Amino acid sequence: MADSSHADSRPPDFLAHREGDVVAVAVRDLEPGTVEGGYLRGPASVSLRLTDSVPLGHKLALADIAKDQEVIEYGHRVGIATQDIAKGGHVHVHNVRSARWHNSAS
Repeated sequence: MADSSHADSRPPDFLAHREGDVVAVAVRDLEPGTVEGGYLRGPASVSLRLTDSVPLGHKLALADIAKDQEVIEYGHRVGIATQDIAKGGHVHVHNVRSARWHNSAS
């Protein structure tokens, strides 16, 4: 069983929805450095080295995301990376486009 004593001592910095998601959402403005978060469905706690500032409500990369790779959140494809995004990087409109109208033939 995982030790949750640190997780209980302060609120999480970010939340991911499911194990397998490659992004999580910042629950406060975050600055580069070590951040702690968790999953709504999955591992209780995860620690990550943030490389960029991430504003409240924006996404951060939980893993390296290659250009043209699907961005998975809620267990579903929500976007396509328009450039490589390093683990701990800010994920937003500058490096991801919506998958909503994406045609797999394009």
